Amino acid sequence: MKWITLYLLTLCFPTTRANCNPNHILDDCINQNPVPWQRCYDNKITACKPIGRSHGFVNVDKKASEQADLSPTSNHEVRIPSSALQRIRTQSEETIQVVSSVINSTFFQRTPRTRGRSIIPQPTVRVKETVLGELVLFVKVGSQPVSDLTEPVQLIFYHKEKEISGKCVFWKEDETEWSTEGCYTKKSEDKFICSCNHLSFFAVLVNPEVKVDEDHAEALSYITYIGSALSVFFAFISLFIYVGLHRQRSEKGLNIHMQLTGALLCLHLGFLSSSFWILLLDENKYSWVCGGLGLFLHWSLLATITWLALEGFHLYLLLIRVFNIYVRRYLLKLCLVGWGFPTLVVVICGPLGVYGRYTLETRDSNNQTSEICWMNSGNPQTKLVTYITVAFLCLVVLYNSCMLLLVVFKMRELRRGRGDRESSDWKKMSKENESRLWKDGATVLGLSCVLGLPWGLASLTYVNVAGIYLFNIFNSLQGLFMFLWSVALSSKSRSENNSSVRDPSTQKMMTTSFNN
Repeated sequence: MKWITLYLLTLCFPTTRANCNPNHILDDCINQNPVPWQRCYDNKITACKPIGRSHGFVNVDKKASEQADLSPTSNHEVRIPSSALQRIRTQSEETIQVVSSVINSTFFQRTPRTRGRSIIPQPTVRVKETVLGELVLFVKVGSQPVSDLTEPVQLIFYHKEKEISGKCVFWKEDETEWSTEGCYTKKSEDKFICSCNHLSFFAVLVNPEVKVDEDHAEALSYITYIGSALSVFFAFISLFIYVGLHRQRSEKGLNIHMQLTGALLCLHLGFLSSSFWILLLDENKYSWVCGGLGLFLHWSLLATITWLALEGFHLYLLLIRVFNIYVRRYLLKLCLVGWGFPTLVVVICGPLGVYGRYTLETRDSNNQTSEICWMNSGNPQTKLVTYITVAFLCLVVLYNSCMLLLVVFKMRELRRGRGDRESSDWKKMSKENESRLWKDGATVLGLSCVLGLPWGLASLTYVNVAGIYLFNIFNSLQGLFMFLWSVALSSKSRSENNSSVRDPSTQKMMTTSFNN
C-alpha cells in the first residue's frame, strides 16, 4: 500500500517539479559559467515547472492554433501569435511549451572585448543605459532558437512615468551588449510595446545618461572652481577697463557691457560661495544662510541670462533699425529689465521655500553625492522653477544665435560691397583678405562669447565627455572672455586715434554692434 501511494504522488507531482526554483537555476548558471550564463539558463529553464504560481516565471503548454498570452508579472505581458507557434512546433505536436521569466538587469553587464590575447581598453566615460524597472524579460518557445518571424512577437512593458522615453532592445550574447536589431518600439502613456521578430532576453532602455568616472569628475570640479576664480578676477578688471572706455566715449553699448560683466561677477562669486560655504555650515543651525546663498546664486544667474538677452536686443536695434533707434531713457529701461526681472522672480520664489541645500547625485562607481546652496531638493516647486530657468536660457541662446548669424550676413554684405572697388593687385588683395579673415573670425568669436552662446554647449553634455569638458571650460571662463573683449575694444579705441587706415567692414561691425 505504501508503494502504491508513493507511485500516485509521483504521477501527480513529477520530480522535475519538486524543489524547482527559477532563481536557483539562474544562480547555478552564473556560478558554473559566468560568461555566457544566458546559454545555460536557456537550456535548463525549460525543465523547471515549480508547484503553484511562481512570481516572475511562467512555464506552460499552449495550443499552436491559438495566440499565446503570458504575464509573468503585473508589469510584463507576452503575446506570441499562432503563426509563430505553428512554425516552431512539429507536426506530431498539438501543444508547444512556452516559457517566460523576469530577471534582474544587474546580471547583464558588458564585458571588455578582446583582440587576440589583449583586452581592448574601454572608454572611461560611457552612456549609461538604464533598464526600465531594472528587469529583463526572457521568452522562449520550444527547444530551438527562434528568429526571422514573419509576424512579430509583442512584449509589453508597463511604466508609471508619463514623460519617460526609451527603446526596445535584446541582449546580444556574442557582443555582450544591448541591440535594437529586429525590434520596433511603440510607446503609449503607460506602456512600451516591443514588436520583435525573434525570441531572446528583452528590455527597454530609458533615458540614457552620460556616466563620468571618478577621475574625470574630480578633474571637472577643479576646472570649474579654477575657471570661476579666474572669471571673478578678470571680470573685476574688466569693469575698470569699461569705466575707462566710458569716460573716453559715452556709448550705450559700453554701459550694457558693464552691466553684463557685473552680473557675471556676481554669478561666479555666488557659485564659489555656495560651493565652499556649504562645507562650513551646520545643516540645521545655519540653513537660512544656505537659502540666502541659493537665492543670490539664482538671482545672479537670471541677471546674467537677462543681460545676455539685452545684448542681443541692442545688437538687433543697431543692425536692423539703424535709422530709428532712439529710445527715451534707453539705459534706464534696460536696467529696470536687466536687474528688475531677476529680483521679481526671486522675491516670488523666496517665500515658497525654494532655496536651500541641493543634493546632486554624481552617479559614479561609489554612488557619491555632492551638495551646493542652490534650490532645495525636497521642495516640490524646485523642479518647476528649474524648468522655467532652463527654458528661459534656451530661448536667449536661440535668439542670440540668430543675432550672430545676422552679424555674419552683414559682414558678408560689407565685404562684397568693398570687393567691387578693389584694385587689380592680386598679391596685395590676397594679403589683405587673409588679414580681414582673421579679424572677422576674431570678431565673430568675441561676439559669440559676449552673447552667451557657450551656454548652448550644455546640449553636448548628454553626448560624451568631450561635451562636458567644453561646457565646463567655456562657461567657467566667461569672465576671462569678457576681459579679452574689453581689451579688444580698448585696443580698437587706441588704433582709431593713432591710425587713419581702417578696415571698413570689421571696423564698422565692431563699432555698429555695441556703440551708439
